[in-house]
Amino acid sequence: STFKAPKGTYDLIPPESAKYLAVREAIAAPLRNSGYGYIETPGFENVELFARGVGESTDIVTKEMYAFETKGGDQLALRPEGTASVLRAALEANLHKAGNLPVKLWYSGSYYRYERPQKGRYRHFSQVGAEAIGAEDPALDAELIILADQAYRSLGLRDFRILLNSLGDQECRPVYRAALQDFLRGLDLDEDTLRRSEINPLRVLDDKRDDVQKQLVGAPLLRDYLCDACKAYHEEVRELITEAGVAFEDDPKLVRGLDYYTRTTFEFVHDGLGSQSAVGGGGRYDGLSEMIGGPALPSVGWALGVDRTV
Repeated sequence: STFKAPKGTYDLIPPESAKYLAVREAIAAPLRNSGYGYIETPGFENVELFARGVGESTDIVTKEMYAFETKGGDQLALRPEGTASVLRAALEANLHKAGNLPVKLWYSGSYYRYERPQKGRYRHFSQVGAEAIGAEDPALDAELIILADQAYRSLGLRDFRILLNSLGDQECRPVYRAALQDFLRGLDLDEDTLRRSEINPLRVLDDKRDDVQKQLVGAPLLRDYLCDACKAYHEEVRELITEAGVAFEDDPKLVRGLDYYTRTTFEFVHDGLGSQSAVGGGGRYDGLSEMIGGPALPSVGWALGVDRTV
């Protein structure tokens, strides 16, 4: 025929498509059973929501977002991730005022990023996500990690690993950030990376290029800079996950590519996917609500890639 699916996208055709439905179902089941309510938000949002929420200097906002102007002059963007939209919807509906916090929500949908198409990465992809909004409690961080672990086990996935780290908070992260910037200034980095290290040095740790990774060998580690409150919080999360019998690995370099994470951060990786080994991940984002104009609502959540899991 004349037309093909756009570059970096795919169609789901039977019988293959049944696998996707099964994966979506398997990830959603433990969430539904644990009292998470389903939420659905529009495929596009005000571009500012992501610029503020995800972060002005992130690759997602600067390079990967499908942004456009409507005939009415509104600046919109196809959603590149789920958390900012879900929080926006929860705030708009005043769910946080309706009584019991945390508000527990799960969602499933399509997301869009203008990425270089590569194995396991697409420009249109599907995720199932979960958020627990409005409580600062290590038991919630642990609960979400355990639920994701259950989902993967129910699918019979054995070769995935859970990586865990803490990114600290407003108290201790600035001290670490300054130490990391000092270290990065002494390296031989390209213009773009140097600029990034001035705006958000933690993002440089996430750089997948070999020549950058080689230079990062002696970089200061965040865990050596955590304040007592963050240390205690992280220790409790680790104990709760361990008690639940969920295996994880401490990864002091794990930062995740979004600006809103604080304290707990985690990633689910499968070694069969090459360099793009993450099948999902998440963490705590205590400041995101304020970034998008809401009240202080400490929250934690994750998103798992359906296509990447398949």
